Amino acid sequence: MTRDVRQAPAVRYAPTDDVDFVIVGAGAAGGVVARELARSGFRVLVLEQGPYLRESDFKHDELLVGEGHQLTNIPSLQPQTFRATADDKATRRDYLIYGRMVGGGSVHFTANYWRLHEEDFIERTRYGSVPGAALEDWPIRYAELEPYYSRAEWELGVSGIAGANPFDPPRSRPYPLPPLPIKPSGVLMEIGARKLGWHPAPAPLAIISKSYRGRSGCQHCGFCESFGCEWKAKSSTLATMIPEAERTGRCEIRPNSYVRRIQTDSRGRVTGVVYFDAQKREVMQRAKAVVVCANGAETPRLLLMSASNQFPNGLANSSGVVGKHLMFNGGAFAGALFEHEVNGYKSVQVSRYVQDHYRLDPKHGIVGGGGIDMRFDWYPISFAMEALPTDAPRWGADFKKMVREYFTRTAYALAHTTQLPQEASTITLDPELKDAWGLPAIRTTFTEHPNDMKLYQFFLERNLELLNAAGATRTWAFSIDAPWQVHLLGTCRMGNDPKSSVVDKFHRAHDVPNLFIVDGSSFVTCGTGQPTMTIQALAFRAAEAIAGFAKRGEIRG
Repeated sequence: MTRDVRQAPAVRYAPTDDVDFVIVGAGAAGGVVARELARSGFRVLVLEQGPYLRESDFKHDELLVGEGHQLTNIPSLQPQTFRATADDKATRRDYLIYGRMVGGGSVHFTANYWRLHEEDFIERTRYGSVPGAALEDWPIRYAELEPYYSRAEWELGVSGIAGANPFDPPRSRPYPLPPLPIKPSGVLMEIGARKLGWHPAPAPLAIISKSYRGRSGCQHCGFCESFGCEWKAKSSTLATMIPEAERTGRCEIRPNSYVRRIQTDSRGRVTGVVYFDAQKREVMQRAKAVVVCANGAETPRLLLMSASNQFPNGLANSSGVVGKHLMFNGGAFAGALFEHEVNGYKSVQVSRYVQDHYRLDPKHGIVGGGGIDMRFDWYPISFAMEALPTDAPRWGADFKKMVREYFTRTAYALAHTTQLPQEASTITLDPELKDAWGLPAIRTTFTEHPNDMKLYQFFLERNLELLNAAGATRTWAFSIDAPWQVHLLGTCRMGNDPKSSVVDKFHRAHDVPNLFIVDGSSFVTCGTGQPTMTIQALAFRAAEAIAGFAKRGEIRG
């Protein structure tokens, strides 16, 4: 096992030090940007609201990770409210889940690592105006991002087979590592998919199948989704980018730092950030530029909390679109019982997927599409509480018998789909509820577009079709209404027009030349399915551009 060596930071900056960059958030994007800027010779300070955990802190403990929120936002500290429309009164609901630790969501994600396709960047051109949706083309195209997709795969460590999925977009390099071994659920998927004329392929995963760059290959412990990897096999920024950033001697990771405001001067330029330290003392950290990598909910919240005389509606919000166009990706979920043991709890969650319905034929009357994987998402406690059919007994001898029988013999089909951006889907500041630091809580306003619901139903039917073709003895559907959301996208969209977007195609705020936003909030549309790889490819591209701006003296005027 890779040794977990704790050491003092290579560098410490004082609050009065005018560092080159403060990065807010040490997750999938923040870790990439930190490494790239530190390697380019800049002084970098990363502020992360959560703790700095190491591999020895990760336990196979459902209660610690789930109920204890070891790796994610903590409802008792950071309550949220939710409403379906702006006319409704928001009520307390913990609707959004995101990583709250160094490494962010890349520590506990499933590690599905899909590229977007060429058509994902031009959905307005492809579909035209869709009533009720705010479809726009991205200001960049797939071809511009492709080299950074490849770079992310090789720098982080991704396992897969190039060309195995006939629907994949063009690529300039193969995957650096072979795929993880096929699981019984993957075998079942291949059986079912081929019966239906679909094209199953090894799932690309940000989990290394063998040793890579000093990290151990996957040990198939079965605790991937929701858990940290004690072997460093999961290619999180905690295991990859952040240690390399620190080794430059120019990057400090400062955990337990809860940013409350981005500070600006009379010219409207960023001068630093104000944050609470671990003792809830307020600290002002000076910086020549700020890069916000907080996620699609915390980023707009921070900008809205940073309102000033120059920016009365929130920092970088002259367009009025900060917090708007919230998207999560959609989906549908179905379960199945099989005659023989599947033992899905072993190894990684996913080993095969299909993208035969990535873009639906217009005959269906539905915009968008999706992909499907076959998986086992559960651990013993969560399985007993959430994974059984709706008519299952919930207590007693029959319940115990069913848990015992089903745990080793079930598999699940999960569809990952498009979700349309809508101006009315927003992240705003709750006017009443406060968090543990006295700051406004996140208020989510969200209702699916009617197209989304039709898309989810279409894929629910495909899931059941797949499971039955694979030989299921029983199938059941889960509700298409998601109880929580994890892919937080679109709330500070990129674009060429400052009147309708927050950042330009290099992630620089239109309103503030030394402010950058690099995370899922910059997405114009959510694409189909899995956003993390695109977030990280964009982060490599943005960091390269930001370094160029700084070296040419184009950030501070």
